[in-house]
Amino acid sequence: MSTLGKVYLIGAGPGAQDLMTLRGARLLAQADVVLHDALVTPEMLELCPQAEKILVGKRCGQLSTAQQFINKQLVDHARKVPLVVRLKGGDPMLFGRADEELRALEEAGIEVEVVPGITTALAAAAATKQPLTKRGVSRSVAFFTSSTAPEHSEEDGMPDSDTLIQYMGGREAIATAQRLLAHGRRPDTPVVVIENVSRPEQHIRRLTIAALAHGLGEAHGPVLVMIGDAMQARSHQQLESRISDAIERQLRA
Repeated sequence: MSTLGKVYLIGAGPGAQDLMTLRGARLLAQADVVLHDALVTPEMLELCPQAEKILVGKRCGQLSTAQQFINKQLVDHARKVPLVVRLKGGDPMLFGRADEELRALEEAGIEVEVVPGITTALAAAAATKQPLTKRGVSRSVAFFTSSTAPEHSEEDGMPDSDTLIQYMGGREAIATAQRLLAHGRRPDTPVVVIENVSRPEQHIRRLTIAALAHGLGEAHGPVLVMIGDAMQARSHQQLESRISDAIERQLRA
């Protein structure tokens, strides 16, 4: 009977290579096989030149690898090599389908360990210098994403919290803004939209719920939407935002 390998579910963080944890980077450098998401950057994969790298990504509107197939790949490789890494964007335990992978590995009798990563919301708060909580303004934060399960209604994905963070926002964030307005949120409630967090092509936009309800414009990467009074820009941020908007209008002209 062959000895089973071990699987590590590792959070790659929001994108920038140097935002990965030291433990994650060390394990990548030792991995025999790395199964990675589509959002994992080429720079991140430079940390594991010795490993066999397998893309098992899921991207909206693009072909994706079925979760059951990913589970089987993890089990099969752990039966062949000592160290398998499942590399996920952000943190494995937040919107990462980790429960399904953990169950599959545990049922197969394969040892598994989770290595956390910086989730996109925290990276976005740092990138925008916009705290998610603020004394006297916001004491609760909710992370959510639009439901894709057929048994869930759209209303199931609308939490009640001072600060709302919508992962995989994009077009879904428009519907979120419309529902918030319908439920009485102020039209001038601040919104920060950040695309490609921590990457060279990162782009930040500041607007209101009322503006968000009319559209986001074109996006070329993963979008995170932060909503609530804690997102109110400080005076110098307002000036920076106006300058950035003016430059963007000139580039589009």
